[in-house]
Amino acid sequence: MVAVNLADAKAHLSELVDRVETGDTIDITRRGKPVARLSAVKRPRRRIDAALLQSLTSTMRPQAESAADLVRSMRDGDRY
Repeated sequence: MVAVNLADAKAHLSELVDRVETGDTIDITRRGKPVARLSAVKRPRRRIDAALLQSLTSTMRPQAESAADLVRSMRDGDRY
């Protein structure tokens, strides 16, 4: 857990929210004492519709080249 004073929290709120989204919990302090806590909101996981996923992948054509060859050609062609 990270502690940040109120002035720094106000100045860097967007960065703190980004950190909270990745799993950090941040205490905000005033005069060295914790007054608030930023933590991520628990979101329910959505179920995967297996039938929809199967119907999508069944319509896709197989790739002509392997993934390694594709990445290599992108790297060598400076297209990244």
